[in-house]
Amino acid sequence: MTDFTPGKERTEPALFLIHILTASGAPIALVALLAGAQGNWAEMFAWLGLAFLVDGIDGPLARRFNIAERLPRWSGASLDFVIDYATYVFLPAFALSWSLMLSSPWNWICGGLVVFTGALYFADNGMKTPDGSFKGFPAGWNMVVFGLMVLSPSEAFTIGFVLLCCALTFAPIRFVHPVRVRRWRWLTLPVTLLWMGLAAYAILNGMTLEGSIATVFTVASFYLFLVSAVQQLLDRVD
Repeated sequence: MTDFTPGKERTEPALFLIHILTASGAPIALVALLAGAQGNWAEMFAWLGLAFLVDGIDGPLARRFNIAERLPRWSGASLDFVIDYATYVFLPAFALSWSLMLSSPWNWICGGLVVFTGALYFADNGMKTPDGSFKGFPAGWNMVVFGLMVLSPSEAFTIGFVLLCCALTFAPIRFVHPVRVRRWRWLTLPVTLLWMGLAAYAILNGMTLEGSIATVFTVASFYLFLVSAVQQLLDRVD
């Protein structure tokens, strides 16, 4: 039976704009790929930063307007997973493999492991914990590869850290969602904003950070990487 709820015909086309916002991540990802293929990594990560911003907006909007029930034909979750895999996993893996960060064959080995473990993680229905954290490394390769490229550590460190993150994908260790996790959010959210600000500065500065700014960026990165694991450890001690 057709639902003739008053106003429904007018609201649903407007609500579909939220799906269009999510889907805009696809052309953004394509432009990012084209920039990366030309070796313009600053531009590529600038586009990925825009995709990250879109991803931070569309989810709250979808939940606010209950899109899953009001537009049941279209799966926002599936659409979001497609875009997120491209921007959080595949394109960072491309940067890891195609740039000069790693020599052959490590560039292909590490890149292949990133897309492989990322695909498995996106299929995990138990990736979220009750407190809003992620269980296992949440395939946030856009931040990891960006940080490694900006800080330019040794090849051995880069390989080791990539392999560690791949292994942690399947570990029962929590990783923070800076908005949804309430515990220490008073600190985590400002650190996240600081990280994003320094990331923007690095992009404008040709993908480099130096001196004290690089130190602050490193500390902020490791805080976001470890904070939920520290909270998990404190809970076990208590």
